[in-house]
Amino acid sequence: MESIVIGGERCREWAESSELEWLETNGTGGFAMGTVSGANTRRYHGLLVASLRPPVERQVLLSRLEEEVLCDGEMSNLGAAQYPGAVTPAGFQMLEEFRLDPFPTWVYRTGCARVEKRVFLVEGSQTVVVLYRVSSRCRLRVRPFLAYRDYHCLQHASDAFRRDVESAGSTLRVEPFAGGPRLRLHHNAAGFVRVGNWYYRNEYRKEMERGLDFQEDLYSPGWLDFELEAGGTAFVVGTLEEFTAPSLDDVFAWERARCAAAEDVPGRLERAAEQFLVRRVDGSPTIIAGYPWFTDWGRDTMISIPGLLLARGRFAEARAILRGFLQYLDQGLIPNRFPDGGERPEYNTADATLWMFVAAWGLRGDSASCSEFLRSEFYPAAKEIVAWHRRGTHYGIQVDAADGLLSAGYAGTQLTWMDAKVGDWVVTPRHGKAVEINALWYNALRMTASWALEFGETEYAEELDGFADRVRESFGRAFWNAERGCLYDRIAPEGPDARVRPNQLFAVSLPFGLLDEEEQRAVVRVVEAELLTPVGLRTLAPGDGEYRGRYEGGPWQRDGAYHQGTVWPWLMGPYVDARLAALGCTAENVSLCMGLVSRMMGELERQCLGSVAEIYDGDEPRRAVGAPAQAWSVAELLRVRQKLVGVTSTASRPQ
Repeated sequence: MESIVIGGERCREWAESSELEWLETNGTGGFAMGTVSGANTRRYHGLLVASLRPPVERQVLLSRLEEEVLCDGEMSNLGAAQYPGAVTPAGFQMLEEFRLDPFPTWVYRTGCARVEKRVFLVEGSQTVVVLYRVSSRCRLRVRPFLAYRDYHCLQHASDAFRRDVESAGSTLRVEPFAGGPRLRLHHNAAGFVRVGNWYYRNEYRKEMERGLDFQEDLYSPGWLDFELEAGGTAFVVGTLEEFTAPSLDDVFAWERARCAAAEDVPGRLERAAEQFLVRRVDGSPTIIAGYPWFTDWGRDTMISIPGLLLARGRFAEARAILRGFLQYLDQGLIPNRFPDGGERPEYNTADATLWMFVAAWGLRGDSASCSEFLRSEFYPAAKEIVAWHRRGTHYGIQVDAADGLLSAGYAGTQLTWMDAKVGDWVVTPRHGKAVEINALWYNALRMTASWALEFGETEYAEELDGFADRVRESFGRAFWNAERGCLYDRIAPEGPDARVRPNQLFAVSLPFGLLDEEEQRAVVRVVEAELLTPVGLRTLAPGDGEYRGRYEGGPWQRDGAYHQGTVWPWLMGPYVDARLAALGCTAENVSLCMGLVSRMMGELERQCLGSVAEIYDGDEPRRAVGAPAQAWSVAELLRVRQKLVGVTSTASRPQ
């Protein structure tokens, strides 16, 4: 697979290179992240963002390294940082290229030396490795900058920050806060020069744009001094682990292992998928919803399982994740979110549990292990979930006895994926009977009935099928908007909501559809005409008075646009499913869908190199915004690409 390469001209253009981001992950929720320019532009950027209790309790420990190269009497600073009114140093102006192959690599050209810098994490370990290779004899000074704080917060100079540094042999040890994590910096430098200073008011432009605090003080304890011959290699290993100081051969072995692991993954999109698959502190697998600020969310996990795992034949991991969430089942609901601090899971979701049925449906027929899991573990839980939904559970989630449809929430709650809320302001009220919640409910009933029949519970299967028939009939009466030829978004206590949103697609795209052929085609036509963009679907039609075409400003402004026109890439998956279901797998239709997917593959070389963003502006030029790397964006793109390849292959096979 070819590297993603950013040429020197683009690297030296601050406006572009400070926007392009890179991401390295370690399989525990820990990560490293920054920009092509070398400058940190978010509070979440850093060389070692460690997960102290995987995948949560993340802290930015090592913010960055700043390098100076002394060669033939000329000093060049390769670092990059933004301070009030200035970018200094501005080492990006010496960049020849940046590449991702498979991890971030910068190539600098100073007056007399070529310097290559590589950054990678050690899998399963809170360890970052930074390697330098030089073309000429030179002196290299590497200055570490420490943040030492929760990744949502910022650091400010204070006497509470302990500035002691223990230097012994080839290791520096720092512990800025008693009882906190102890960082070790292993190296092969000739020595350490102890000159400690605070560097005040480092600025993070992305935080300023987001209307948040954006200035931070970082502490540097001094610098490491390397004397290098032509072709020489220097390294700095930042870690929380207590292993013996590594040799250069050890570091090279880690590098080879990292490269080999990347080569085992066949494609760029598949590599992106790997970044979201992590292990909890107990070793069980889960899915990080997005980087840099999300942890594992129930809804995102269930929507992502088909693409990240099932489409890639990773059935054992899918079963393990489903099993893990079932352990937290509470009155028929799985958690919406596991908080960063490890508190009790939050259950404020009407759809995460129903999406779990769709994920489990993908296990059918794969193997004896999957069949046994469905029979002995998932099916009993499914019956419990259906029972709780019929009689009522948390947050007013309950079947309406009058029509069999599922109602959820009440004024002030946000239980669907369109969940933006600021203070008491519910941006997109969707309590009542939401269209996709009822499409998912219908599918959960049909799927559970199918499993009941398969596992010999015929009477229960007939009961659920009869109930599902009633839901389908009620759904058509309640949700069909004859005036616009599509579906209402929800049936609210005060009446139907006629806003055109993408949620209606799920009545067509899910395995068990709720509409007849003409209605399916009508829904797809409306969604395509009003919501489709090259990078996903808008969340609200542009003609609506509440439409917001730009996701920008402070928290209120951004949350006010989050589901009010902002484009979500993950919705391209349901759109492709719905289009194929409504218009058939004709050569023309498949080609059109494949074109959309191919266009979206280009997003892997946009904001966060090698991944796909959470959201985009609804209006042109459609900037990638929100979280730079999002699990379900990658998952749905991967899933429908595989589906389209399969459809094309089947259609072209001789009969």
